[in-house]
Amino acid sequence: MASQTQIGDSASGSFFADILKPGSSLHPTFLLILDLAFTALLFVFAGLAFITNGNFHVFALIAIELGLWASVKWFVHELKRLGPLPDTTEASQTGESKKDL
Repeated sequence: MASQTQIGDSASGSFFADILKPGSSLHPTFLLILDLAFTALLFVFAGLAFITNGNFHVFALIAIELGLWASVKWFVHELKRLGPLPDTTEASQTGESKKDL
């Protein structure tokens, strides 16, 4: 029982540690969680629209949410298209700077 808790904690701990690394916004697990969060928010707004009998403000919030979701998807697509940035640690380790070049 304790080993299962440790496995779950280490898996979630490594996921949260990976979030802070550069390029982590392209991690498939992160993108899945992001899509699930946007989907849940859309369902909440749809339920709210039903409860309020189609209040205009709720539909405005739905439009804003869909626009934000689309912009995030576009940004991730552009990040994937660009690929990884070149490693700049070599220049900083040798002591070269932009002034020297």
